[in-house]
Amino acid sequence: MAASHILKLTAENFATHVLQSPVPVLVDFWAEWCGPCRMIAPVLDELATEYEDRIRIGKVNVDDHQQLASEYRITGIPTLLLFHGGRVEETMVGLKSKRDLKANIEKVLTPG
Repeated sequence: MAASHILKLTAENFATHVLQSPVPVLVDFWAEWCGPCRMIAPVLDELATEYEDRIRIGKVNVDDHQQLASEYRITGIPTLLLFHGGRVEETMVGLKSKRDLKANIEKVLTPG
């Protein structure tokens, strides 16, 4: 499923790993049966390596953690939410290119 540098997020660890994180966190809401979710996974692995000390990347399986998906109003997957300071700064729905994901990450890393 996820590479070792991708956080496996659950209802139990979401606040600690995402909402209280000192760095931005890109959260991928996904499911095993979702083709586009599987297609974006290698891109997220690459981004986790490229931005290793600047952001974290985590995944929430919407089938296993429906309460989180509901709380963040996830209606389609993959949905990627970019959190910074405990708040959602960017929302990306559907399969996105690495370039598009990097552009959204850079917006949060270099505000203004």
